[in-house]
Amino acid sequence: MLKPGKPGPLGAHITPEGINFALFSSHATRVELCIFDKSGHQESYELPARSGDVWHGLLTGAKAGLEYGYRVHGDWRPEKGQRFNPAKLLIDPYARVLTGTLPLDERLSGGLNEPDWRDNRDVVPHCIVSEEAYDWGNDRPPNVLWGDTIIYEAHVRGLTQQHPDIPEELRGSYAALSHPVMIEYFKRLGITALELLPVQLHADEPRLQKIGLTNYWGYNVLAPFAIEPSFHSGSAKTTPLCEFRDAVKALHAAGIEVILDIVFNHTAELDETGPMVSLRGIDNRSYYWRNQQGALENWTGCGNALRLTQPHSVQWVMDCLRYWVEECHVDGFRFDLGIVLGRNPDFHRHAPLFITIAQDPVLARVKFIAEPWDIGPNGYQLGHFPLTFSEWNDRFRDEIRQFWLWGNISAGVFAERFAASSQLFRHHGRAPSSSINQITAHDGFTLHDLVSFNDKHNLANGEENRDGTNSNYSNNHGVEGLDANEDIQRHRNRSQRALLATLLLSQGAPMLLAGDEMGHSQQGNNNAYCQDNEIAWLDWSCADVALTEYTASLIQLRKRIPALCANRWWDENDGSVRWLNANAKPLTTEEWQSQSPTLLQIQLSGDWLVIVNPAQHDVEIGLPAGHWQVSAPFKMLTAGSNSAQAIMPAHSVCVLTRS
Repeated sequence: MLKPGKPGPLGAHITPEGINFALFSSHATRVELCIFDKSGHQESYELPARSGDVWHGLLTGAKAGLEYGYRVHGDWRPEKGQRFNPAKLLIDPYARVLTGTLPLDERLSGGLNEPDWRDNRDVVPHCIVSEEAYDWGNDRPPNVLWGDTIIYEAHVRGLTQQHPDIPEELRGSYAALSHPVMIEYFKRLGITALELLPVQLHADEPRLQKIGLTNYWGYNVLAPFAIEPSFHSGSAKTTPLCEFRDAVKALHAAGIEVILDIVFNHTAELDETGPMVSLRGIDNRSYYWRNQQGALENWTGCGNALRLTQPHSVQWVMDCLRYWVEECHVDGFRFDLGIVLGRNPDFHRHAPLFITIAQDPVLARVKFIAEPWDIGPNGYQLGHFPLTFSEWNDRFRDEIRQFWLWGNISAGVFAERFAASSQLFRHHGRAPSSSINQITAHDGFTLHDLVSFNDKHNLANGEENRDGTNSNYSNNHGVEGLDANEDIQRHRNRSQRALLATLLLSQGAPMLLAGDEMGHSQQGNNNAYCQDNEIAWLDWSCADVALTEYTASLIQLRKRIPALCANRWWDENDGSVRWLNANAKPLTTEEWQSQSPTLLQIQLSGDWLVIVNPAQHDVEIGLPAGHWQVSAPFKMLTAGSNSAQAIMPAHSVCVLTRS
């Protein structure tokens, strides 16, 4: 028998008397705790106490390593959103370690219109009660100011799986992230934050398993408190969690923050035909958004959308965020499909979860980044998140691509993006760093593919090239594919450099996709979410060293320009910025609005001049008064028709400093 125990904290926690189990379910009528021994034998105990909507019990004498799950009893009324089925063993939403992930097995289904009474105990992973102590020593968060932040987005495995200078047994692991080779590379490149695609334990969707693929990106999260074990090197005397903590500690010592991509918009239970392995069986009605017929709302495109408006669901997310900060010392989060965080069901910047985050002292120091869209009603909310959040700026991505690759964006629109999209973000006390600028991200073309392909090439994904966006704003420069003559390659290289320079010299917080600085290609695949292979892994042996050095030099240059680091909005009368034309005069209304490529000279902090020439031909320019010198990594400009003139090369960026 179990003692009543306590209703908190939720999850399974070791106490001096044993293990206390606590599970939220508002609509359940009975909850069984199922305990498993090493042979798989199950013993069941009814949780003896209920406090409000939390069921709880204390298993005396139990210790770490215990395997468990739940069977939750209640009504089967799909039209009301209730899908209780005690034949299904369920994963604790607070579980920190699981025995595995989800296989392809029909017994995981809970049933569609009628309950599926097949027991899933032999195929669903068990939770493991875990308590891992860790010596953090003198670890301190780098606390990099937003104005100084340069984000590097990477996948744990893909970043190092093919790195020849990292021991083979460590490649693709948490340990490889902080290997001295990578630490030295990050510091030489100049990035300040490593943003990792999900390290929460995830599952592979049944559709992918049927065709022999896996969810490489990891956005199909099964257990948000649990570390993904497949990135563990397997080194002796380590665990996945310990190895991840070691990586964070080493990166901090190098002054590099760790930001996690985190998924709180949907779960691996997918739609009603998907697995019933956790929240659906615990309390489907409380955890998921549903329509009037009781069916799941699919505002994420993944089958379900989490309902994060009630105290229990807000607490679940908050407990998880605090866990990753307190127990793993991470420095921030980027929320996939972040609109769900603020749905009630319409999006609101004062939604309960946002208010709770803003008031939390543990989370006060960390960075929050939102992907400000989903596919639900009013699902595009760029610029509308609360003060505590920065946002992925897809307007920057799309319009800067069009500016350089299509030549159809005006100087005025370019300037708006270059100046941290102030019309979108300059309100409610928000700073320029509210705009996370990007040219590319994991989702879409790499930079090299952006200048090499007009169309996506996703056949390897098994969806007949239907998946992935068609709105790429790319330009293959005349030949589709990587192979092209020297002249085309020269034009492609020029475009890559112009795009990188714009990204890293614009106001706002830049995010660089890992591999863009070395010319990584995914062979034209713009949705490599299921490609855990050479398509997505960085090939360090073929790295474009010159491009890497160019990128590192741009980052160093950015750090020297006060207007880019101050994280204060620019005003022309405060000396931070002047917008000039080719003759070093203020732009006319016609020049601002012209859809033809218009040369811009952007004078920053008085002594820095960023010259932007989107035209496909050289332009003779006049410089502002003073003695100007070209800054690395740019090349000396050719003299013009007189001493005050210079020739700005076609389709390029150059930066000068006044001596």
